[in-house]
Order: sequence, then structure tokens, then C-alpha cells
Amino acid sequence: MPAARLFTIKGRVQGVWFRESTRRVAEPLGLTGYAHNLADGDVEVLACGEEAALDALARWLEDGPRMAQVDNVIAKAADWQELERFTTG
Repeated sequence: MPAARLFTIKGRVQGVWFRESTRRVAEPLGLTGYAHNLADGDVEVLACGEEAALDALARWLEDGPRMAQVDNVIAKAADWQELERFTTG
């Protein structure tokens, strides 16, 4: 059954290819959604898909790409959205 999660990733997560790397992980997992920079330096990720895929993405977000320094990941359930793909912006 499809689900959605909203993640807020804190740390050194902007300017280190975090959004694009997240897209590259999410798409093969069959997830749709987005990864956006927030004004406070965090990254917000909305992911929609199967629970197992969301769990896999959540594990990856704990470390992120090689140049990132993830201090904290906050995850909460979100409303399902019918999206066509995973975008960055």
C-alpha cells in the first residue's frame, strides 16, 4: 500500500549534491516526490511510494552523499500525493 513521508535533513546538506543524490537514490526505488533546499540550511524531502522503499530511502538519508554531514533526520507521515516523478528544486 502506498504511503508518504516528509523528511527534514539537518547538517551540512546544501551545496554537497544532496538533492540530486537523493533523486538518484529515490527513482530506482520507485519513489516520487521532491528534494528542496530550505532557507534555514536544511533539506526537505517528500517521498511517496511503498513502505519498504521509504524505509530504504530513510536509511540512505541518515548518511546522504559523501560530502554531506548529516546531523539529524526528522521523519513524519505525510499525505499521499499522486506525483509523476521525483524532482529537485
